[in-house]
Order: sequence, then structure tokens, then C-alpha cells
Amino acid sequence: MPLSAKSTPLVRAIGRWSLFTLVLNLIIGSGVFKLPTDISALLGWWAPVAYIVAAAGIGAIMAATAEVASQFDQAGGPYLYAREAFGRFAGVEIGWLAWLVRLTGSAANANVFLLYMAQFWKPAGGGAARLLVLTLIIGGIAAINIRGVGGGAQLSNFFAAAKLVPLLLFIGVGVFFLAAHNGGSAQLPHGTAPAVKWDEAILLLVFAFGGFEGALMAQGETKNSRRDVPFALFTALAAAASIYLLNQIVAQAVLPSGSLSPRPLADAAGIIAGPRAAAFMALGALISVGGNITSSVLNTPRLIFALADGGDFPRFLTAVHPRFRTPWLAIVIYSSLVWALAAVNDFRWNASLSAVGRLFIYSAICIALPVLRRRQPDRPAFRMKGGLIFAGIGLLFCVAMIFRLGRTEIAIIAGVSAVAVANWLWGRRKPYRR
Repeated sequence: MPLSAKSTPLVRAIGRWSLFTLVLNLIIGSGVFKLPTDISALLGWWAPVAYIVAAAGIGAIMAATAEVASQFDQAGGPYLYAREAFGRFAGVEIGWLAWLVRLTGSAANANVFLLYMAQFWKPAGGGAARLLVLTLIIGGIAAINIRGVGGGAQLSNFFAAAKLVPLLLFIGVGVFFLAAHNGGSAQLPHGTAPAVKWDEAILLLVFAFGGFEGALMAQGETKNSRRDVPFALFTALAAAASIYLLNQIVAQAVLPSGSLSPRPLADAAGIIAGPRAAAFMALGALISVGGNITSSVLNTPRLIFALADGGDFPRFLTAVHPRFRTPWLAIVIYSSLVWALAAVNDFRWNASLSAVGRLFIYSAICIALPVLRRRQPDRPAFRMKGGLIFAGIGLLFCVAMIFRLGRTEIAIIAGVSAVAVANWLWGRRKPYRR
């Protein structure tokens, strides 16, 4: 009989560097391997500028998140922050949006995994073989995480280190290639893109740079949130922004003008150094995306656990494995839903919807900062100098993007919010557990 959180507490096994790798794995996933041609198609040679704009906006949000998150050491992430700052209703709303974000984000990563797997085994691109690969990768990662948070964190650490090798090699070799070939083959002048679409490009880059909030859902298993959360967030952002920008520059300069390759880094590596380099880059993509999915399966089930432990989801969802002391049922449910979304939708749909949900979550975190400062000024926390300014900039960034959403995105967000309202009505008569 599975035990509950009350009888079997979670293990605090995630230290500073493990949290850093979790954040890095969640930021650097499928985007770095899929987006170079997508962003180029939307913006032409303005694409690198979009990365700088998106990194600045996300950086302001991260600064606010670092202070807010450092005040908590329980599982739940944005759900917990919103609930403490604004009350139970807001917490449930943000919890459901966080669910949407993590599910669609992981499904988008699984879609890219299949694209690059097809370079080694073509049947993986469709049909029954595609579903088989999905089952093996998601099911295998879920099994490792059920067996212990330490194993999941170690697997995340391995993927974080392994994914950086091909990316850094691609940047280094690519820079020398461009120097030897007078800047590469693309030579696309400013303004030749059919239509410059900043809104769509920045939204996709919110997906690329986002995801860091997912690592904070596992704070119930971190060793020292006040010290480790700010370090992990800022270090991972600096590393991810540098890698994203340099990979975009190299890929865009190497690939032919107007390229719409579904595997841009592998194709660019093939141009630079031949078929073996393309295969090596494709393998790097599989490792990177696998690492992102690993991190998601490690941290996101803790959101289900936190909602149930707080009385907002059915209590049986707090089930902790009696031997491995992990929220096994939440892991199974989350992994199954990711599999379903990846099976029925493509990368662009999943990535865009994940980015839209994040805009609302990040807005709530930015607003929570001044609320928590006023309500508990003496609570031990990391205090960011100029934190209120960063929170304001982050909120403006999110609101500007929200006002440019299309009808489909608004309808889906409204639908999720309606489900959250029903959830709140169901749970409001139950004890409010803090």
C-alpha cells in the first residue's frame, strides 16, 4: 500500500549544482536544435537580436523569481508562490496553467526527439515506430525517477554535461568555418524575409528560454533553497543565452538562404564537416532533448504532489512509494499525459501553447514579489537589489506579449482557467493545508 507524504517525507537530495543542471536542462532542450531556421524564417538577419530581447525579458523575470522562490522550501513552485501571495483560488489557477506549460513543453521536446531520431532510424518519423520510441523514452525516464530522486538528479546531471559537448563544438568549429569562408553561405540581407513577425518569434523564444520555473517545483527535495535557487537561475541563464545566441548565428550563416530544415544544427554541421558531423550533432540533439524530458519528469510530478498535499487535488495523489520515497503515482500520470500530447500534436503547437501559459505564470510571480515583501518583510530570503524594478520590467514584458495572443491561444487558456475554477469549487470546502 503506497504511503502518503505525511508518513513518508520526500528526500532532500538536490544540491546547488544538481539544481543548476535541472534549470539548464529545462532551458536548453529542443529549442536550440529546432528554432534556428524557424526564427530566421520569421525575422531574417534580425534573428540574433530577438534572442537578446527575449533573454533580457526572461532575465528580469528570473530576478523576481529568485527572490520569491528563495522564501520557500516546499514542493510546488509557482503554484505555491501564488497560493501564498494571493490565496487558494489564485494558487489553483496558476497550478493548472503550470500543468499546461509543463505538459506541452515536454511534449514539444518529445516531438523534436523523434525528428532527430529519424535521422538514425527513419521509421521513428511516423506510424507505430514513432509511438514505440515515445513509449520507450518517456517510460524509461519515468521508471528511473520512480526508483529515486537521487537517480533522477544524477541522470539530469549527466545529460546537462553531455549536451554541452556537441553544442560547444558546433560553436567553436562553426566560428572557424565562417572565418575561413568569409561569413558563410547564407548571405541574407536585412529585410528580405517575406514578413518580419516579431511577436511570433519572441513567443517561440519565451518557450526556448523558459522552463526554469519547472525546476522549482522540486523545492521540497532541495537542500538549501535560499542559497541555491538564485545561483542556479542566474548561472543557467548566462550559459543558456550564450549558447542559444552563438548557435543561431552559426547555423543561420552556414545554412542556405531560406532553409526550413527541421534539423538545422545537424544539417549545418553536415555542411561544415560532413555526414559524420551531422550524425554527431543529431546524437547531441537526442541527448539534449532527453535531458530536458528527464528534468521535467523529475520536477513536474511534484506539482501534482503539492496540489494534492495542499488539499486542492484528491489526497490519493500524494502517494509516496514505500521503498523509493518518490511520488510514483504523480510521475506515472504526468508521463502518460506527455506521451499523449506528443503523439497527437507537433512541435510548433506544443511549444507555442507552452510559451503562452508561461506568460501568465511569470506575470503572477512578478506581482507576487511586492506582495510577499509587504506581507513578510523579515522572512529569510535572497533580496535582489532593484528587485521591484526587475519585477516591473518582467511584468511589462509578459503583458506586452499577452495582448498580442491569437484567438486560439486565448480560448485554450480560458478553457484551462475554467477547469481550474471547477477544481477550486470542488476543493474549497476541504481543509486548506499549508
